[in-house]
Amino acid sequence: MVLHPARDTLQTSSPRLPSPRHPPKPDWQRDGGDWPHRDRSRFVEAAGLRWHVQQMGRGPTLLLLHGTGAATHSWRDLAPLLAEHFTVIAPDLPGHGFTETPERGRMSLHAMAEDIDALLGALGQRPALVAGHSAGVAVLARMCLAGLIAPSGLVSLNGALLPIGGRAGRWMLPLARVLAGSAMVPRLVARFARTKGMVDRMIADTGSSLQPDGIELYRGLVCSPGHVAAALTMMASWRLERLAAELPRLTPRLLLVAGSNDKTIASTDAERVQAMVPGARSVIMPGLGHLAHEERPQDVAGLMVEFARELGALPPALAAAE
Repeated sequence: MVLHPARDTLQTSSPRLPSPRHPPKPDWQRDGGDWPHRDRSRFVEAAGLRWHVQQMGRGPTLLLLHGTGAATHSWRDLAPLLAEHFTVIAPDLPGHGFTETPERGRMSLHAMAEDIDALLGALGQRPALVAGHSAGVAVLARMCLAGLIAPSGLVSLNGALLPIGGRAGRWMLPLARVLAGSAMVPRLVARFARTKGMVDRMIADTGSSLQPDGIELYRGLVCSPGHVAAALTMMASWRLERLAAELPRLTPRLLLVAGSNDKTIASTDAERVQAMVPGARSVIMPGLGHLAHEERPQDVAGLMVEFARELGALPPALAAAE
C-alpha cells in the first residue's frame, strides 16, 4: 500500500477481511493500484469504520463529499486544482469505494452526518469551506444544521437538497427502497455492469459526458456488489423532506452550482433552494449534466476559489498571489 509517509499515524496495520454481513466491496490491494491520487490515500479508524480518505494541498481545510454511488475518484481532476489553495480532505462515504460498510441503520442522513463528524475529529480537521456533489451536499447541510461543523461557506454541486422529483423521484428512489433489502440484486447489478455499454448508458442518463477513463472508474465500482448495495441502502434510507424544511436556517453562505442538462436533479432545484436560503446564490452551467464538476473541473474550481475569496476563507496573501 502506498501512503504519504507523514500520514501513517492513523493507518490500520493491515486491511480487514470483508464482513460476512455485507457483500464484497472493492479491495485496496486488488483494485486500488491505479486509483487516482493513490499516493494521497490513507486509511483512518473512526465511528467504528475503516475509512478511505484522500488529503492533498495546504491552506484552509476544504471538505469534499461525493454523491451516492461514487467515491473519491469523482474529485480526480477537481481536487488538485483546489489543493493549490486549500488542504483538501475527501473521504469515501460509508459503504462506498474503499470505506467499510456500517450497519444499515447508520446509512441514514443523520447517522452519516454524525459519522463524518467523528472522522473529522480523528483527522483533527475543522473545515473552513465544504463542498459536496448530489447527496454529499445533503450530508453537509445536515452537519451544518446540527452544529457539527461551522464552515463559512457551503458549495452545492448539483446538490440533492430537496425531495427528488423527475425521473429519479418517479422510479429510482421507490425502486431502491424495494431492492435495498435484497442480497441478490447488488450481485446481479454488478454482473450486468460488465456488459458492454451498460455503465456508459448509466453515465449518459445523468446528462453528462465523461472521458473513457472516468467511465472505467465508475465501471469498477458498479462491478462491486458491496458498493452497489451501499448505494441502494443509502438511497432507501433517506428522506429529504425534513432537511428541505430546515434549509432556511442554514447559516453558512450557500453557492449552488448546477448543470443545465442535469437529468438526475433538475437545475431548477438550485433556483428553488436559492429562494429558500437567505444570501444563497446559484450558477447554472450551460450544457453540463449531473457530473458537471467532472466535465469542467477548471471552471468549477474557479467558481469555488472566487466564492472562498468573497467569504474571506482564503487568507489575503493567497488571494493576492493570484
